[in-house]
Amino acid sequence: MQERSSVGELANQLRRELNRYSPGGKLPSSRALVERFRVSPVTVSRALAQLAAEGLVVTRPGAGAFRARPRPAAGPAGDTSWQEVALSADGAADLVPRSVDASGVLVSLAAPPPGVVEFNGGYLHPSLQPERAMAAALSRAGRRPGAWGRPPMEGLPELREWFARSIGGAVTAAEVLVTSGGQSALTTALRALAPPGAPVLVESPTYPGMLAIARAAGLRPVPVPVDADGVRPALLADAFRATGARVFVCQPLFQNPTGGVLAPERRGEVLRIAREAGAFVVEDDFVRRLVHEDSGPLPRPLAADDPDGVVVHVCSLTKATSPSFRVSALAARGPVLERLRAIQVVDTFFVPRPLQEAALELVGSPAWPRHLRAVSAELKARRDTMTSALRMHLPDFALPHIPSGGYHLWLRLPDGTAESALTAAALRAGVAITPGRPYFSAEPPAAHVRLSFAAVAGGEEIAEGVRRLRRACAEVRP
Repeated sequence: MQERSSVGELANQLRRELNRYSPGGKLPSSRALVERFRVSPVTVSRALAQLAAEGLVVTRPGAGAFRARPRPAAGPAGDTSWQEVALSADGAADLVPRSVDASGVLVSLAAPPPGVVEFNGGYLHPSLQPERAMAAALSRAGRRPGAWGRPPMEGLPELREWFARSIGGAVTAAEVLVTSGGQSALTTALRALAPPGAPVLVESPTYPGMLAIARAAGLRPVPVPVDADGVRPALLADAFRATGARVFVCQPLFQNPTGGVLAPERRGEVLRIAREAGAFVVEDDFVRRLVHEDSGPLPRPLAADDPDGVVVHVCSLTKATSPSFRVSALAARGPVLERLRAIQVVDTFFVPRPLQEAALELVGSPAWPRHLRAVSAELKARRDTMTSALRMHLPDFALPHIPSGGYHLWLRLPDGTAESALTAAALRAGVAITPGRPYFSAEPPAAHVRLSFAAVAGGEEIAEGVRRLRRACAEVRP
């Protein structure tokens, strides 16, 4: 973290001093910058690379760094209004509009302004990421023979085997495809399983990114309510009969956003209902590796208890590592596997081999179980801190379920509290939260917010964020 901060500070200082040099003028040597600013040669190199990427300097091997010459003035803006007609000309024939709404996804991807407490994040804070272990794994991977060659289209056999073992049951490496992140895997699955215009059953509430995938593919999300024990089987069966759907997407473990776990007595029921409907279950097992320290034994993935190929399983390393460590897996049995493979090859060819090799190095290192244990303990501590702070400062926020895994809490707002007004007031107060509306594919039963405790620096920031949220509530309450 210190190195990263030094790079930014040095880049800012050099950026401010660029006007001292004429276009094409040479900047001080790297050695001179090291001595002047008392930083490492690596910091100087990275700061100059940052300025070069911004087009402010030009680096020439063996010669040094030079101030870049001004760019030519931009020409007049073109007229792109014709695209509105082109993009919507055939819209009348579309069963579902093809426009893509990414707002529900961006809410957890966009970095908030400096000084804002990030309760809307969807990934581990940098202090929780295994940065050293990932860097070491990537370094070792880059030196492997053939590491920069073309990998097998389905993924490295050893990595497929590791994913198959982590899923368990009778799943084999031959039934696993390595994919580029869980979002990509879900996209491939929905494209493979349902044609445009078809209904797809989804949990309600559910992950907004999945709703965005479905709508972008021209599918019609149909909500099936969940409770703390997961999807309700009777309502699932009703939804299959009413819609004729052939796909149900679910998160049986630490569901997003409720944090619920599919109850043991419902697991077999869900598979039976889907099998009788001739439908697939897409199992998004996204946070199995973010279990909390006080959790009991975890249930196996649905795919581990599915001999008939009902389940298409998605799992990923991203949530437990870094948003940029996009390595995941699709597992399926039967003819659907070939369709999944074909779509992935057409869309992306393959996951870059160095990243797959780095994943193998990471999960095979002693640092991996140590990292998981540390994250497990820290997430429990953060969950408890946030829960206590909410009970103290916002007792009228209903928290029906405290999860033992994942990275967030799902809260029902007091009656009469408007989500949009609270979200805006919270940002003004210095805390970014996620409104509940994007998690529902139809009208929500009540107002909610989701608060993440993984993307912040620690317990003190959590407590401060809740205090800021209390001030925002006081501003918007009737």
